[in-house]
Amino acid sequence: MFLRQVLLALTRFLIGGHGRWIGVQPTLDQRIYFANHGSHLDTIVMWAALPAPLRTMTSPVAAADYWGKTRLRRYIALEILGCVLIDRKRSGESDPLAPVRASLIEGRSLILFPEGTRGNEPLPGPFKSGLFHLAEAFPRVELVPVFLDNLSRAFPKGAILPAPISCTARFGAPLRPGPGETKSDFLERARRAVCVLSEPAGSER
Repeated sequence: MFLRQVLLALTRFLIGGHGRWIGVQPTLDQRIYFANHGSHLDTIVMWAALPAPLRTMTSPVAAADYWGKTRLRRYIALEILGCVLIDRKRSGESDPLAPVRASLIEGRSLILFPEGTRGNEPLPGPFKSGLFHLAEAFPRVELVPVFLDNLSRAFPKGAILPAPISCTARFGAPLRPGPGETKSDFLERARRAVCVLSEPAGSER
């Protein structure tokens, strides 16, 4: 799609958005890439950081209240990025993760922001329980931590246009819930795995 290539080119030109594969290699294995969330550009940069074969099989999970708010945002989310839109506000007995589960059942990989909303700090805040529940329900799907560097500076809250600050996505080693590991312990371990990637390592490649 022409517009998809334009969006990729603009992202790379303005803020970089290149991937650094530190503890894992880019493969076609089904994965959930989970990352810190500090900017509305996070979804686009994470998607752009993946090699082309992975982008075709990977859907970002995005908030319907933002990405579905206007016709333009909805078009970018659904037609260009192939997002799975979820309602962050549970109503009644509805399961906000139902569209995410459906995508995983179809064999797609996902991009997920476990904080649930954007944070103001450089490191991620506490993770919500969704990542744990998906890990339990889909034990064969790899969980890959990712740290998005400089996104909150390149496009802070209230900004209209991104600043030309180089941004990267650092991919770390996959993890799984351990035998008997509690939800809170796993979510904190997953959060720390993202935090560790905030410090550039000499082993980057």
